[in-house]
Amino acid sequence: MAKTTAERSGPVSVSTDEDIEKKQLISSYRLMLLIRRLEESVYRKFHEAKIGGYLHRYDGMEALVAGIIPFLKIPGDYVLSTYRDHAHALACGTSPRAVMAELMGRADGCAAGKGGSMHLIDPDNGFLGGDGIVGGPVPISLGVGYALKYRGGGNVCVVYFGDGAMNQGGVHESMNMVGLYKLPVLFILENNQYAMGTSVSRSTGQPDFVLKAKAHGIQGEQVDGMDLLAVRDVAGRAIARMRETGEPYFLEMKCYRFVGHGIGDDNTKAWTTYRTEDEVALWRERDPLARTADLLLKRGYLSAEQMEQFEAEVQVVVDDAIEFAESSPEPPLDSLYENVYSQ
Repeated sequence: MAKTTAERSGPVSVSTDEDIEKKQLISSYRLMLLIRRLEESVYRKFHEAKIGGYLHRYDGMEALVAGIIPFLKIPGDYVLSTYRDHAHALACGTSPRAVMAELMGRADGCAAGKGGSMHLIDPDNGFLGGDGIVGGPVPISLGVGYALKYRGGGNVCVVYFGDGAMNQGGVHESMNMVGLYKLPVLFILENNQYAMGTSVSRSTGQPDFVLKAKAHGIQGEQVDGMDLLAVRDVAGRAIARMRETGEPYFLEMKCYRFVGHGIGDDNTKAWTTYRTEDEVALWRERDPLARTADLLLKRGYLSAEQMEQFEAEVQVVVDDAIEFAESSPEPPLDSLYENVYSQ
């Protein structure tokens, strides 16, 4: 009797749902760890005068990218971000070397050293860039969403913006048009409780942001942005729904940044006392990186030794990115006018 294909080739490996989830969670954890460790390094390089301009770190908010961007299809889908954009570039696949070189204003940076921290960009990996204007990426997402609908194919645009941006006129004008034309835009509101040093309660008359989205004809929901599993669950459902219907969706991510708004706000100066140490400590107890590590350990997906190995590997990547950036040349002077005028 002739042997079957399975008998000829040996046992067939079948991936279970748990196997897939295990791989995805481990991958997300490694991404979150890379983001955290790279972000921790940039303040040090700034104070060494290696980084100019300004810096906005993402510590505490890693689940917002690690739980969403891996669901995207690159090429085809697109991501837009605020000026707090290092994590988004890394999640899209921009190399740590290119990110660090851009932060240091070097020619090998992802924007050729001329964008800096707030304007990372990597179109080849679907990242259409950070935006230094509050609410700035939202009107752009309107145009991207319209282009995606015009082309067809089920692709989506994910746009990140902060709670302070929800008080900007251009944001609501754009959301109105996205809702009106039913464009495939996924709005991710990074509600980290403060617009610089101004709390939501002091700046927003109606703090129910999901209600505001629904007023524009966009369905949405609120999510615990400190919980990777919660973010993954909601984002997976939302993106699948958008690919099927082509319609927009809105997710308010309740989260918290562990450090100050930017490099000039490190929680030690008199003007940064807009939040208490107790408040920061309370949110730190819900650190998404630590919670994900505990989850992986409890499920037996990783051992303590493997966690330590990941830490060592990530540190090598960060150190390599810094060394690469510091050895990269500065942009030549004759590149000053490149990409300023169309040909």
